[in-house]
Amino acid sequence: MTEPVRHNVAMDISRYRVPASKSVDLHAWDPHEDGGLSRDEAENETRALNKELESLQELLYAEGRHKVLIVIQATDTGGKDGTIRHVFDGVNPSGVTVAPFKKPTPQELSHDYLWRIHQHTPGAGELTIFNRSHYEDVLVVRVHDLVPEERWRRRYEHIRNFEQMLADEGTTIVKLFLHISKEEQRERLQERVDRPEKNWKFSFGDIAEREHWDTYQDAFRVMLEKTSTDAAPWYVIPANRKWFRNRVISEIIVTTLRSLDMRHPAPADGVPGTVVA
Repeated sequence: MTEPVRHNVAMDISRYRVPASKSVDLHAWDPHEDGGLSRDEAENETRALNKELESLQELLYAEGRHKVLIVIQATDTGGKDGTIRHVFDGVNPSGVTVAPFKKPTPQELSHDYLWRIHQHTPGAGELTIFNRSHYEDVLVVRVHDLVPEERWRRRYEHIRNFEQMLADEGTTIVKLFLHISKEEQRERLQERVDRPEKNWKFSFGDIAEREHWDTYQDAFRVMLEKTSTDAAPWYVIPANRKWFRNRVISEIIVTTLRSLDMRHPAPADGVPGTVVA
């Protein structure tokens, strides 16, 4: 196993990070941003970062010491599935898990709202991606008044404490909010109607949810304000341009894995110098 070869074209990811305990204005991030890059430039840089990500993820798995959790949240059509397909293309599936959180089952609803989440957090050497997450319980639940306000408002503190516990026990947490415009969502929904091969992705429920756009945006804003911490930071990702979204996220994840300062495990006694006949 060779050491990861670093990608040399750096990007300032701090501009996308939500500071802890600060007020948030989503208008501060332009969802249509391109970073001054052309599509070809961004895609070339993303491919190079993906190669490094492959090596870093293999090192994470081999060392078996760190745990990495990537949380992805977005509005409908925000690009969660596409992000996972493109950013993690080529990584070794033996050490990567995607946990998609859909509508809770009756069994899940019979427990506390974090019960179904905790069992999917990563173990040592693992990288886990949450496609939606525990944040649905301060988003959908809030927008649709599924529980009393006094109940969901307490959940921000629960979530901060839960994530702090994970961090204290050795989990590195990165949270990504894919930020798209209302017009971009309209275009993506229309594409699902107009292209027969995408009809299966269309749901009239998405149209109904779109009517709550402003309420969801406010819920996202409060989510970012209340739960971006030093131990579990949120990043707001401009996501109208999918190729730029992938470029930014690749930089964030690779930078995070580099910071773990991982090392290959020492070989077992007798391995060095062994000659295989």
